[in-house]
Amino acid sequence: MPLALLALAVGAFGIGTTEFVMMGLLPDVADDLHISIPGAGHLVSAYALGVVIGAPLLAAVTARMSRRTVLIALMALFVVGNALSALAPGNGSLLAARFLSGLPHGAFFGVGAVVATAMVPPERKARSVSLMFLGLTVANVAGVPAATLMGQHLGWRATFLAVSAIGLAAIASLALLVPHDKEHAAASAGLRGELAALKSVPVWLALGTTVAGFGALFAAYSYITPMLTGAAGYAETSVTLLLALFGVGATAGNLLGGRLADHSLRGTLFGGLASLAAVLAVFPLLMRAEWSAALAVTLLGMAAFVTGSPLQLMVMEKAAAAPSLASSANQAAFNLANAGGAWIGGVALAAGFGATSPALAGAVLAVLGLGVASVAYAVDRRRETPSAGRVVTSHLPEESGALHH
Repeated sequence: MPLALLALAVGAFGIGTTEFVMMGLLPDVADDLHISIPGAGHLVSAYALGVVIGAPLLAAVTARMSRRTVLIALMALFVVGNALSALAPGNGSLLAARFLSGLPHGAFFGVGAVVATAMVPPERKARSVSLMFLGLTVANVAGVPAATLMGQHLGWRATFLAVSAIGLAAIASLALLVPHDKEHAAASAGLRGELAALKSVPVWLALGTTVAGFGALFAAYSYITPMLTGAAGYAETSVTLLLALFGVGATAGNLLGGRLADHSLRGTLFGGLASLAAVLAVFPLLMRAEWSAALAVTLLGMAAFVTGSPLQLMVMEKAAAAPSLASSANQAAFNLANAGGAWIGGVALAAGFGATSPALAGAVLAVLGLGVASVAYAVDRRRETPSAGRVVTSHLPEESGALHH
């Protein structure tokens, strides 16, 4: 695999760390800025809002630029946002800095996925995407715990300065390892062409599958702590280690999904969603003992992230003429899934259905994701029906020759 994928993974590691570390630092931030914990929780929402707005917007306005230049610029914006977070004098300025930090998130993964697939043969495209996402899953295993520990001992501002340093390392890696792509800039479909990609029904069905599938994950994962402490009997001090197990499962699932999707993209997607539904359906049973609860957390990460690369690649395939915007929009869909899944899980919990009820709500969402994926498959089959003696298929554009040193 090209070394440039390492540069993309470094950027993904920094983004994954800053996205999730705020959850662990909320008490420290709230105490330092003299605000409530729920008030500090708005800092998480501000970042997610930045992702949802920035993903399609930045991908669209940079459509004619060199993708290498775009990746470096996005990471520079990431560094600025995190540095401003470290220097923020109050809650209002920190909210603005967190929003700014979130803006490049989706576009980086979206454009990065297009660059990753352009550097490898067609039969290794999903694997290349999974290697970029490896930085995101490893962040949950190592980056977030380390950054949280740093924030608790050196102050939360030191954490965001450290994340900025990771961003600078990513910029250096991107500049050194990612090849130039001047031909892309000249041949790009531009803003109009990128926007036209979003008129496709298959693209929207693919994005809908992402919202439902990852909504299933976040319906359960958002309330994993009360499930582990209230149902499985773990002490709160053990939760951090268990969340690292989730990261281990997510890393394994991500790599497995990339490898399998290169053999059967659709089969991997269906298998992953079915596995996710099954894991969530048996969550209440697995939460009855500590050992099985630890297994459940690991399996949840694995089943959810098996679908990551196939979903990203499917969106790009359905918008083959202009994949950057659609690929970035998939990251916005992921964050909508985060917010929507958490809300649905919270409704189940507030209704008094028990500590593990968010997992069952997630199982329903996973089944819904399977339904949307099935509709997408049926639409594809209709479009591929022989007409006038030939079959029409859609594939990602072959861009491997468009990137060169």
